[in-house]
Amino acid sequence: MLVVLQRNQDEVGRQAARMISGAVRRNPFVRLGLATGATMVGVYRELVRLHREEHLDFARVVTFNLDEYLGIPPSHPQSFHSLMQQHFFSHVNIPRNSIHIPDGTITRDYDAYCEGYEQAIRDAGGIDLQLLGIGRNGHIGFNEPMSSLGSRTRIKELSAETIEDSRKAFGPQEMPQCAITVGIGTILETRRVLLLATGAFKADAIAKSIEGPVSASVTASALQLHRDVTFLVDEEAGSLLTQKPYYEHVLKMTQALMPERLS
Repeated sequence: MLVVLQRNQDEVGRQAARMISGAVRRNPFVRLGLATGATMVGVYRELVRLHREEHLDFARVVTFNLDEYLGIPPSHPQSFHSLMQQHFFSHVNIPRNSIHIPDGTITRDYDAYCEGYEQAIRDAGGIDLQLLGIGRNGHIGFNEPMSSLGSRTRIKELSAETIEDSRKAFGPQEMPQCAITVGIGTILETRRVLLLATGAFKADAIAKSIEGPVSASVTASALQLHRDVTFLVDEEAGSLLTQKPYYEHVLKMTQALMPERLS
């Protein structure tokens, strides 16, 4: 596990974009697992800049998004389809048939649909780099507390905390109660994970995920079991971490011995 402490959200976003762009340049056929959320907007903004100004080519990249609200169409302004299109896909050259986002409009045969999404990931060769955010309650994707650490893509009921945190974006419209999400077991099979966290309200979740026990009550803690995970955390989100001098020492050694892990 590598913990990289940054000063603010902008630095977190730029560093994440550097690492993603490095993966794309090293392997133009890279399979990216993508996430949404406020922290990701800066990442996608920087990737778009790199595409436009530094010729970062996404033409052979394949993407799989983590999740989508159940019961809203792709055209809904708060759907993850819309947000990804607005902030990323409409600005870069990923072919449309290389983009995969769960379909929130399905109304039956949920298990078959979710297994089909898992199969599409397998058929693509698995995910090389998975981008993650983290919820206030420590969830990744929509794997709410008490999710199975071996879970696969499935329908998941949203917790009261997640609904509260998301409601402001929906305004007076009815807030979805469920989502389709890639599972913890699927995330743990990805080759590399990059988790971003910014803001003081993520500090407790980050401390429990990195320094607490592996527990289904904080699903991000399962990443302690992953062979190659990097946490990019700003000062506020990392304020409750107790081992900062050690993380800084590990980062210094990584920069000296394995600089490719940060590019």
